[in-house]
Amino acid sequence: MGLIRTALRKPITILVLVAALVFFGINAVQKIKIDIFPAIDLPVIYISHPYGGFSPEQMEAYFAKNYVNMMLYVSGVKSIESKNIQGLTLIKLTFYPGTNMAQAAAEVSAFSNRAQASFPPGSQPPFILRFDASTLPVGQLVLSSQTKTVNQLQDLANVYIRPNFNTIPGLVSPAPFGGNARTILIKANPDLMRQHNISPDQLVSALTSNNLALPSGNVQIGNYNYQTPLNTNINSVQEFGNIPLFKDNGVQNLYVKDVATVSDGADITQGYVLVNGKRSVYLPVTKSSTASTWSVVQGLRKAIPIFAAQLPSDVKVSYEFDQSKQVMNSVKSLMSEGAIGAVLTGLMVLLFLGDPRGALIVILTIPTCIISSVLFLYLFGQTINIMTLSGLALAIGILVDESTVTIENIHQHMDMGKSKALAIWDGCKEIAFAKLLVLFCILAVFAPAFTMGGIPGSLFLPLSLAIAFAMITSYFMAQTLVPVLANWLMKEHKHPHGEDASAKATSDTWDQKSDMALREDTNSDKKLSGFEKFHARFVKFMDRLLKVRKPVVIIYLIVAFGGIILLVANIGQDILPYSNAGIFQVRLREPDGTKAEVTESAVLKTLNALYDQVGKKNIEISSAMVGMHGGTFSTNPVYLFMAGTQEAVLQVEFKEGYKVNMDDFKDAFRARMKKLAPEMKMSFEPIELTSKILAQGSPTPIEVQIKGKNKAQNAEYANKVVNKLKQIPYLRDVQIDEAIHYPSIKINIDRVRAAQLGTDIQTVSKSIIAATSSSRYTAKNIWLDPKINNSYYAQVEIPINQMTSLDNIKEIPVVPNQSRPILEDLATVVMDTTVGEVDDIGALPILNVTANLNHMDLGTATRDVTKAVDNIGQLPRGLTMSVLGESPVLTDTLSSLQAGLLVAIIVIFLMLTANFQSMKVSLVVLCTVPAVLAGSLLFLKVTGCTLNLQSYMGMIMSVGVSISNAVLLVTNAEHLWKSGKSAKEAAKEAASLRLRPIIMTSVAMIVGMVPMASGLSESGDQTAPLGRAVIGGLFSSTFAALLILPLVFAWALNKTSRQSVSLDPEDEESVHFEAELYGKNAQHPDNLATH
Repeated sequence: MGLIRTALRKPITILVLVAALVFFGINAVQKIKIDIFPAIDLPVIYISHPYGGFSPEQMEAYFAKNYVNMMLYVSGVKSIESKNIQGLTLIKLTFYPGTNMAQAAAEVSAFSNRAQASFPPGSQPPFILRFDASTLPVGQLVLSSQTKTVNQLQDLANVYIRPNFNTIPGLVSPAPFGGNARTILIKANPDLMRQHNISPDQLVSALTSNNLALPSGNVQIGNYNYQTPLNTNINSVQEFGNIPLFKDNGVQNLYVKDVATVSDGADITQGYVLVNGKRSVYLPVTKSSTASTWSVVQGLRKAIPIFAAQLPSDVKVSYEFDQSKQVMNSVKSLMSEGAIGAVLTGLMVLLFLGDPRGALIVILTIPTCIISSVLFLYLFGQTINIMTLSGLALAIGILVDESTVTIENIHQHMDMGKSKALAIWDGCKEIAFAKLLVLFCILAVFAPAFTMGGIPGSLFLPLSLAIAFAMITSYFMAQTLVPVLANWLMKEHKHPHGEDASAKATSDTWDQKSDMALREDTNSDKKLSGFEKFHARFVKFMDRLLKVRKPVVIIYLIVAFGGIILLVANIGQDILPYSNAGIFQVRLREPDGTKAEVTESAVLKTLNALYDQVGKKNIEISSAMVGMHGGTFSTNPVYLFMAGTQEAVLQVEFKEGYKVNMDDFKDAFRARMKKLAPEMKMSFEPIELTSKILAQGSPTPIEVQIKGKNKAQNAEYANKVVNKLKQIPYLRDVQIDEAIHYPSIKINIDRVRAAQLGTDIQTVSKSIIAATSSSRYTAKNIWLDPKINNSYYAQVEIPINQMTSLDNIKEIPVVPNQSRPILEDLATVVMDTTVGEVDDIGALPILNVTANLNHMDLGTATRDVTKAVDNIGQLPRGLTMSVLGESPVLTDTLSSLQAGLLVAIIVIFLMLTANFQSMKVSLVVLCTVPAVLAGSLLFLKVTGCTLNLQSYMGMIMSVGVSISNAVLLVTNAEHLWKSGKSAKEAAKEAASLRLRPIIMTSVAMIVGMVPMASGLSESGDQTAPLGRAVIGGLFSSTFAALLILPLVFAWALNKTSRQSVSLDPEDEESVHFEAELYGKNAQHPDNLATH
């Protein structure tokens, strides 16, 4: 009441405070970061270690296991995962939330250096990359040209564009995708080498001996100090051909150009990028974890002309797959929905009160509170994201409730004959404490967010803060701004008996109107409004209900709790609502070991099939990564992991106007590709930021992990899981994620035979490596391009098209300066199979079976998949199987929300008990909660929504609103009951009193939620469940508050004593009151020292 008194005495001060909040709020709106999701504390560090040529099993043995042993010393490590493919080990270190990541990164770096001692010779230091759930690509910067080769585009992107990314705050990027590092290639000709008795290893030795990176010294002559640079570095690409090859120390020189061709090219290419079906290059645009998606993208768009100016004129730069669109669509959608909701709410208030000025006051408080809430979100380090926006949109209904109840109560007091000023004071004062209690109750509903951890806590806390700030500012406005504006804008009511008529109690006024409505004849339409007639009929109906209150309450409880149990068992469950965005990503898998060129042809065939299905005109852009990343760019797999040349990842964005159900489209596309490419496997993967963050690296929503030390046994049970999952009708793309039947050519060198022929394993293996791979890793050689003063690798290799059969391998010369022996003379060369990827959790190998969903919720799928896995039977000792993917996140999220809701109800019960000093009255207030939950669940089920984070928020908010209505009604009922009326009469009169405000606030909030619940906006499918849960909960809670709550009150307090529980002898209501000492005629106890 102090706030109200201050506001009425110093209205200008209130306007100044509100103006300050709005001014600084608008300033905060301009500065606050805009992102798709709030920051999620799931810290990760990646270690990427390349070593060209090593098989997956060798990478596991030489690198991964050594890293695992060392990383166990790092503080805060939660799990250690490793992926091993040919030439690369990728270690993922996941840390517990709250870990000091600066210290963790330093420890990882130190122990990585320590692990170097156990690695094979020639091993390069690893790449260590800090990563978390928000560090994800938000688009692609695409380079295209009609004249430049892919490798030239790659070099331009790496040299001229990527280094300038640091000028854009928050923007980071790995190396370009699509090309390979510029390299000076010495391509040996096997026939010419055999003709001149030259082995590949001799070419490598000649290169490393004639192209050297050596420092220069100084010579002092006279007064000058001369630098003495040497021409140890070859000046031009052509000069590599003039490197001499000495043969038996003979008299005639042989040159590199006599047995090889020299070119300015790129490292061995095992992958390509296709943009709209043409080879190209793109840079993944990634924001740092603390940066704003919107700011990063806008900064990049402004910088594109600057980047383009540094490139040749025929190279075009464009930004594609813009993830910030989703952010801004969410912002625009929720802003428009909120604005429409506010206008509709104002119209509802106008309809009920018939007072345009009162409706204007209600509407004015909404943007004021929202802007003030954004200010507090900014001050508390939050961002504008899908969760805070949902919270603000959801809070609009509460904001309306606060102001509407105040305006309505002022009207009631003016209807009693009071002057406007007195009605405003009495009306605001009367409900001030009840509204404060309501505020605490609603805040208590969202308080559990502060105790949640992991993803649920990261998502729920910003939403809760948004609602809390809106609620607090709304309460402040209702207690200060609303009474001030009401004094200035509202009109006095005209009363037939004049302004001097004595003010009667509101309940008497309504009782008189009710009696009049029941007694009026056919001409009564002229005297009572439609709502007053409805009110009279409501009172009459309430009389009838009160006579049968016990059976009605029992039936209500049975129906409500039964409905909750039935609906919970049959409604779907998801983490977030299904998103039908016009963008998708699919991983294509040709048979293990397929060449990149063949996989590229399969991608082009897939694109043509896509064009046939949806029409090329409806495709905005397509981008595909085909094959593996270049060995030089070992951080790229962190952003997009490619297991081999048999894989391709295709990303497609539809044009904005093209609408299609993505589940139906995917199923039709699978069927089409099954006919066109029966050997190719497909698996759709998350591409939107929301899906990627929630997936936490999992390629599909459903993933079954088989873990055990016996790899053959793992494979056996992985196949059993595949067979079981294929029996579930709605699962799609069921497959083993790892390549376990990769083709290989096994070369077994006979050491004894090699020694007899004058050679050894080392000499033979170097020749084989140079012939089948390159000398990049076995003999590092660097060439400095004097034109641009940039350094590049130089390497020896035999062109891939020269090694096309087992015979070509068998004929590799293995001894310098001799035509024999060749490989066949001292080794066996046979076709075989091996694993193409080895994955571990800690020290144990794993296999992952992945699957997608088609028109099915994640909760049902998790239960069915778990049951199918359990039905496999008894597992061998040491082997375990776990259902992963998004399932653990779902379980964690729903259990956290359920526990939070339970805690919130308990906290509210305790607060109500403390306020009413009665557990019975507190339970009466909570009797509407079952109706809210049942109504929300029913409306979600009828509208085809699932139980997810958004719908849970709507349910929780509905609980808060229902408790708000119940508190105000029960407060009135208790006051009437304590004043001497029976519980039945008190319940009836309180329901009569609260009929209009409850209906008005409920209908206003329902109407305000209609735009959101319709889901018609661009990102409406993400927020529609929230609005629908609120609407369903409010419908049912309104009926429960008006029809059931009075019955419960009358039943519960029918035989309850009105006696106060106070123990204070000075309290007149206490049974311990000492009338003789503290009565009205007694002296004050301070003066009774001698009594």
